[in-house]
Amino acid sequence: MSDPKESTLFGEMRRMVRTSGAVTGVAARVAGERFLGIKSDKNAHAESLKQVLGGLKGPLMKVAQFLATVPEALPEEYAQELATLQSNAPPMGWAFVRRRMQSELGPAWQSRFASFGQEAAAAASLGQVHRATLHDGRLVACKLQYPDMPSVVEADLRQLKIALALYRRVDSTLDNEEAYTELATRLREELDYMREAAHARLYASMLRGVPGVSVPEPVPELTTRRLLTMSWLEGRPILKRLEEDPPAEERVAYAKALFRAWYVPFYRYGVIHGDPHLGNYQVRPDADPEVRFGVNLFDFGVIRVFPASFVTGVIMLYEAVRDGDFDKAAEAYRIWGFRDLKKETMEVLNMWARFLYEPLVEDRVRPITPLDDPMYGRRIAMEVHAGLKRTGGVKIPREFPLMDRAAIGLGSVFYRLRAEANWHRMFMELISDFNEQTIQDRQAAALAEAGVPKG
Repeated sequence: MSDPKESTLFGEMRRMVRTSGAVTGVAARVAGERFLGIKSDKNAHAESLKQVLGGLKGPLMKVAQFLATVPEALPEEYAQELATLQSNAPPMGWAFVRRRMQSELGPAWQSRFASFGQEAAAAASLGQVHRATLHDGRLVACKLQYPDMPSVVEADLRQLKIALALYRRVDSTLDNEEAYTELATRLREELDYMREAAHARLYASMLRGVPGVSVPEPVPELTTRRLLTMSWLEGRPILKRLEEDPPAEERVAYAKALFRAWYVPFYRYGVIHGDPHLGNYQVRPDADPEVRFGVNLFDFGVIRVFPASFVTGVIMLYEAVRDGDFDKAAEAYRIWGFRDLKKETMEVLNMWARFLYEPLVEDRVRPITPLDDPMYGRRIAMEVHAGLKRTGGVKIPREFPLMDRAAIGLGSVFYRLRAEANWHRMFMELISDFNEQTIQDRQAAALAEAGVPKG
């Protein structure tokens, strides 16, 4: 029998061999173009990079999906290609599925189901989903993790660290060391499907009674660290529905449901869903005649629980933007985790804060960003980047990435929906009874009820 450590080591080495060319190739091409004026066929290289990462199905693919949503994080050609990774990831075959299911539920695993679909219903970065029926008639989704994923994660994190180091040599404006630590922690947690099942229970608790939002229910007796079985929810990918150009009323209903799905947990419990990728929710008709349209929320692997004081900092930054209060903004940044900020650096960060909070400040029906200016967010990001570079750069705190990711990711969805709403009133409704102790009490009770592991 082979040594598990040796097996893991060889798994990581194979992974690094397969990915290192793609990762360092991007860095070399970007650096060559910026410093040497060398023009490369970025479209062709972006396509090959997508094929490499999509075939691997690992965390690098998830990181690429995120980078694709952040303005100026990657050249436009790379962003466009990598944004499609999740929907194009090829599934593994039936022989693989049988072996993996046997390793999780034992040799008689098929007897636990009335039926089990041999074809994957969906494939993503860490596993694939099969539709099945239980003996009591319930339809379920079985998310089965790909083999050797712990070594895959570690190899990918090594590659990401290399890529970030190379990028820092090209542009040292943003010190992302702590952001990397945060991302690494969340990715390692995502490997544990028992933890994800607890997170799903947590979201079901926090969103109970919230109109237009549904969360799948885990099936504990058919869930392990590498297999997550949960109720099957019917819905459609949002992009498919948008291709049909639904009426404004429907588009706004989806936007409001997504706003509540992300921000009811944060402003009332201090919890954020850190993966607003388009593949992590579906749209559907809603049985409630007053709601009519809703969303299904999936994938609870990347969840961040904040102390109640952090929510105070987020609201404080909103108030600072609203009131033009520089001192309050400085205190908010301190709570967010920024350290030793110069006045000039804070002025630049305030430009980004105004971009994020402006829709919440204005008490009127409006789009999230100007609908007639698709480059608006990218221009702001470029101005902020140039300003930070001019003032000496900034160290990104651990607390920042997932909050920023949720805001930017959801904002891009609202923009695609062409949704116009009174974001201010929805926000004020969420924070109307804000109190740190209340959030702390709600959070402790919800975590205990869901059985979320500490740490």
